[in-house]
Amino acid sequence: MKNYFVLSVIMCAFSFLSAQTVMNKDSLLRLLPLAKKDTNTVILYINIGQQYETNEPETAKRYYRMAGELSKKIGYTKGVISFINNYTFVLNMQGNYDSSLLLNQQAVELSKKSNDSLNLAKTLFNTGTSYRNLGEYESAVQYYEKGKQIFQNLGDEGIGAIGDDILQLLYYQMHQYTKGIQYGESSVSKLRKLNKPAILGTSLTNLGLNYLSVKNFDKASALFNEALEISKEIGDKNMEQSQYMNMGDVFLQKGDYEKMKFYMDKALALSKELELHESELIATLGLSFYFQFKKNYKLAEQYAGEALSLSYRFNLRIQRQKVFAHFSALAYAMQDIRQGDYYMTQSTLLADSILNETIQDNTLKLEKKYETEKKASRIEQLEADKRLQQLSIRQKNLLNYFLAAGAITLLIISLLSYRTYKQKQKLQQQRIRELETQQHLAATEAVLKGEEQERSRLAKDLHDGLGGMLSGIKYSFTAMKGNLVMTPENHQAFERSMDMLDSSIREMRRVAHNMMPEALVRFGLDTALNDFCNDINQSGALNINYQSIGLEGALIDQTTAITIYRIVQELINNTMKHAKATTAIVQLTRSQEQLSLTVEDNGKGFDTGILKVNKGTGWVNIQNRVEFLKGKLDIRSKEGEGTSVQIEL
Repeated sequence: MKNYFVLSVIMCAFSFLSAQTVMNKDSLLRLLPLAKKDTNTVILYINIGQQYETNEPETAKRYYRMAGELSKKIGYTKGVISFINNYTFVLNMQGNYDSSLLLNQQAVELSKKSNDSLNLAKTLFNTGTSYRNLGEYESAVQYYEKGKQIFQNLGDEGIGAIGDDILQLLYYQMHQYTKGIQYGESSVSKLRKLNKPAILGTSLTNLGLNYLSVKNFDKASALFNEALEISKEIGDKNMEQSQYMNMGDVFLQKGDYEKMKFYMDKALALSKELELHESELIATLGLSFYFQFKKNYKLAEQYAGEALSLSYRFNLRIQRQKVFAHFSALAYAMQDIRQGDYYMTQSTLLADSILNETIQDNTLKLEKKYETEKKASRIEQLEADKRLQQLSIRQKNLLNYFLAAGAITLLIISLLSYRTYKQKQKLQQQRIRELETQQHLAATEAVLKGEEQERSRLAKDLHDGLGGMLSGIKYSFTAMKGNLVMTPENHQAFERSMDMLDSSIREMRRVAHNMMPEALVRFGLDTALNDFCNDINQSGALNINYQSIGLEGALIDQTTAITIYRIVQELINNTMKHAKATTAIVQLTRSQEQLSLTVEDNGKGFDTGILKVNKGTGWVNIQNRVEFLKGKLDIRSKEGEGTSVQIEL
């Protein structure tokens, strides 16, 4: 069964705070009436807020705001930065990542202006965490690297352990669990020596999530139980509810539903107490799974309905899509096919809507980047023109000087002028060739970009428009069927029509998926190509062996990834259409800054000389995409010996 609970239990690695006071909450509160409006009161507000943040987050936020307002009033920059660092820790805990990012960026600018290296490193890490929570991993890595460099210069034994914990969580979210485990084990080992139980509990939790993802249930359980004991010792209820949720997830995946219910009940109670709405939703959904397993469908529907209500109340769209999918499974289990189809349609439409929004956001970012690069290229071109103009002026002055010198130097001047003229012609020809190449690449880029935008638009229209209409028609026909009296012949024709309508819906979804695969946007090129090859294998049309080398941890920009994906699509389509092959190999290799793509099949082959005379649309598209990526294309084939296509980028 899928892991439905991961999103709710990833904990923030840490928040950079001011030094914790050894005084308890009551002692700190007794100091408030005596406090003056100075820096000591700012620190007092921060320390009081820290006592509340894990158990009463809204109260903690109120004291942090008081610290921030007082710091601004008295001009205490470090106090403002400390307010932001602590306040965004609670925002991250509550899932308000956009607000957290905005505040952390302000803290970075304040640290730069005040020349505070330590706070700058802290705020860079916190900003990286905000980007990571938003799924923008490239930006997260950039901020982490900047902060890591500063911390290394400052020298702090505990920073290495915390940095390893951040990296293990980052690799966990990128689904690179082996690397996550490597950094997590390093972090836990260091933190055990430093005697920092709160940070150790977080690192244990994140390491447990990595082990859970590779199905090492015993190791994950041991880590979660250790973190649970730590959370109880230090009174951290947020960490405690996370461990209950994690343990519930372990037993769900192991199929032990009774133990799963025990932990989910505890997680639900604490989530409500702490006002952790997403965790409350997921724990509620977990209890619905339990009652479904018990075949108590009434209670299962009740808990699922509560989860759905929470998703609407707090705009948890991703979790709502999972609730719809669970409602569909419940309906099918109760033999209610119509309701099952309805909720499955709702789940699919919502998932497609979320995917389309992601694609649109990425498209806007690419367009902005393209415009910036275009302006920079234009500036460079203007500067080159200016240098050529200045060179021409100097040459003319030199020519005039020699003409005035007399007839003796006239021949020398003529020879120099002739040589200069030839050089200028050569430069102009070279410049013309460069401009033609740039125009060709720009045109190719515009065509490819327009093609991908049109694919995205068509995919959205198919799912959101045509898909909804077809599902609505099917629902109407199903409802109509119960109110009609039909002859056996008409009934048979009606059932055939319903089958054709189902086939149309499936075909529409398949076409939309091919236009813009979800895996390519969410998980990257390697996962998308693997899914594509698996889909072909499952269809039985062709047996494909997909291999990837050196792609683990590789960051490939989306434009390049989409272009390579389309090249593989076109090559495999050609193989299935024309080669009469039974097997094929797709291999993608990354070595330093080079990507190599090889596609081979055991088909009937062909004379490659045909491509010089008559190229089909598919080969033209492949060649244009390779030229756009400044790559090299090598096609080798003989009749009866199969075909091998190798591309180096």
